[in-house]
Amino acid sequence: MSRINTNVQSLIAQRVLGQNTSGLARSLERLSTGYKINRGKDDPAGLIASENLRSELRSTNAAIANSERADQVVNIAEGGLQEVAGLLTELQGLVTSSASSAGLSASEKAANQLQIDSILQTIDRISSATSFQGVKLLNGNFDYKVSSLAAGVSDLRINGAKFTGSSQAVNVLVTASAQQAGMYLSMGGTGLDLGGATSAFTIEISGALGSRELTFTSGTTMTSIAAAINTFTDITGVQATVVASGTSNGIKLNSKEFGSSQFVSVKVIDSGGISTTGLGLYKMNATDFNVLDTSRVTDFASSTASNGVRDEGQNVGATINGISATANGKSARISTDFLDVELTLSTSASQALGAVGSGAAFQITGGGADFQLAGQVDIGGKVSIGIGDVAIRKMGKVETSTSGVFNTLSDLGSGKALNVVDGDLTQGQRVIASAIEQVSGLRGRLGAFQKNTIGSTIRSLNVAAENTAAAESVIRDADFAAETAGLTRAQILVAASTNVLALANTAPQSALSLLG
Repeated sequence: MSRINTNVQSLIAQRVLGQNTSGLARSLERLSTGYKINRGKDDPAGLIASENLRSELRSTNAAIANSERADQVVNIAEGGLQEVAGLLTELQGLVTSSASSAGLSASEKAANQLQIDSILQTIDRISSATSFQGVKLLNGNFDYKVSSLAAGVSDLRINGAKFTGSSQAVNVLVTASAQQAGMYLSMGGTGLDLGGATSAFTIEISGALGSRELTFTSGTTMTSIAAAINTFTDITGVQATVVASGTSNGIKLNSKEFGSSQFVSVKVIDSGGISTTGLGLYKMNATDFNVLDTSRVTDFASSTASNGVRDEGQNVGATINGISATANGKSARISTDFLDVELTLSTSASQALGAVGSGAAFQITGGGADFQLAGQVDIGGKVSIGIGDVAIRKMGKVETSTSGVFNTLSDLGSGKALNVVDGDLTQGQRVIASAIEQVSGLRGRLGAFQKNTIGSTIRSLNVAAENTAAAESVIRDADFAAETAGLTRAQILVAASTNVLALANTAPQSALSLLG
């Protein structure tokens, strides 16, 4: 069949040539860009998945950068704290060397005090000078802000808090009272009445710090006995007071501190012939330490007394925001991803079952150092840590013998209550020990944050970034081996279809031969 007006073979050849040319152009584009998806029409579903993965990868890389920045911030803070720790150790040595009354001149003590003043000033200077890009790290900038603090909370430390909104209420519920260890020695009248004028009453008093053996003769007053026991309170950790119980006077012994680590033990070495009628060792009420348990444990002459009678203290039981707290004495702490807080209750609050304060114990209104360590910006991807103020007025807080009154490192300065020239060096050493514990605890928290939080996060984010990039590459990147083969095929087909089109265009000329 020969037609001139419509060359069907040419039309077919043109269509095939166009398809082959498009395939060649597609192969050339993929090989030149390195992507097999260059526009939506190449693979609509693949483009959506690829863009989502690209977004995740960019966020993950930013989170890695945030984590590395956080590590540098903590490194600088740790450097300042390390120097403060060294200064506190030096301070401890100066206080100890100044405690001698003999062999140490007044001028030497004054020189030691000058060194102490210099150390205190240096600690304050480090506190105000340690910074990252102008933001001070150790002056309380990154400590948490608290409002509406209940009267029953005597001390507070917030290590971490994450919350949405303007504030976070912290509710504390006391479920078991904090107790001292203690017992009552019922001895009769106002003086010791033994079996004879030459008889001796010998007891061994033991506590969490140590023990002492004491001997008293007949006629020794209760006041003198209590005073003798209190002479060794710093050695034993046991205090004594004279208490009248009905018609019988006696000595109440109690541990200086609260908690299950505290105990009071009384061992009767020689009863001295003291009466066994109603007298002896009694314990305090298990739920109220201020009330005597009227059931006598034993008299002084029994084998039970000679073997020793012991009573232990009790930690406060508490929940904080519904989470059971770990307790030590009057202190309670919880440590969760969203709230890490440690607080110390007053004696009255730690022994009153129920909520601390009329509402919340306190409100956290802001503060803390927040780091975004995940690609997803939400509360779950944020890590918050508190860095307290290491100024001397804030460190080493220790309660004095007067309840509710505290000393800090600043009290070691010249003319203050704990100066080494004429101050209370025993309390001064306690304050320094508390400050060392506070700084070492902060360094430990920051170290754990670097090692376990930042370090683990960087490693896991790097793995996530690798896997995300690999997944995106599978979807979007061109396979050069396959595309090169496709290019060769397309080139051959284009050449072939071009030749065929030329032949198809010359085919109608054969019809002219019919015209002769």
